[in-house]
Amino acid sequence: MKLADTCAVVSGGVSGLGLAAASRIVAAGGQVVLLDIDQAQAAAALAALGTCASFIATDVTREDEVDAAIAQARATMGSISAAINCAGIGTAARFVGKQGAMTADFFRRLIEVNLVGTALLCKSAALAMQKNAPGIDGERGVIVMTASVAAFEGQIGQVAYAASKGGIVAMTLPMARELASSGIRVVTIAPGVFLTPMAQSLPPEVQQSLASQVPFPARLGQPAEYASLVAQILENVMLNGETIRLDGAIRMPPR
Repeated sequence: MKLADTCAVVSGGVSGLGLAAASRIVAAGGQVVLLDIDQAQAAAALAALGTCASFIATDVTREDEVDAAIAQARATMGSISAAINCAGIGTAARFVGKQGAMTADFFRRLIEVNLVGTALLCKSAALAMQKNAPGIDGERGVIVMTASVAAFEGQIGQVAYAASKGGIVAMTLPMARELASSGIRVVTIAPGVFLTPMAQSLPPEVQQSLASQVPFPARLGQPAEYASLVAQILENVMLNGETIRLDGAIRMPPR
């Protein structure tokens, strides 16, 4: 898939990793529709991206909203050839801590946003992609999901978060196998510690501590580096059914 021909929906697209991926696609001549709940941030994102981008307020945990957004995005761009899943939350809480045990509502919220939200967007986007005319090698679309190194080395306080991201990793291969007959590829990126709005909200000393744990380069990842991998996934048809760590060789310690 050529980036210039890409018509992508990007969840969590108004900031952080999602905005970086959208920017990379637009810069290459493609089109994007940003799906997010942050309508205030959307205005700034659209101003930066220009006329090849649009925004649809979407709660990814609501199946009706996701389906409606995909239908609207397809009408706007003419087709949907890529779905980039970046919507997510990362609130930490101990499973059983001094303040008491984790509540069911807390656990469900992370699963709903990170895992169920990803599944809903993938399902709806795949249905739209099946309507596309096949391209080279019969390709009709590409789905990119975003997990985390926490899927493999979850830290203390990340039981719920690691479960949600581990579920994304577990979906990757069976989803790729199932959608192969439709010419749709599925690849997951598992970022390490990146300079997203979530990380930027941490005190400088905490950011520096996280950066020092990365073997090389010893710094936080840049959203543009995530976007670069998204671009490679879209363009390289042999990338399919895989989870790719993008982490500078970090292996997270217990805490």
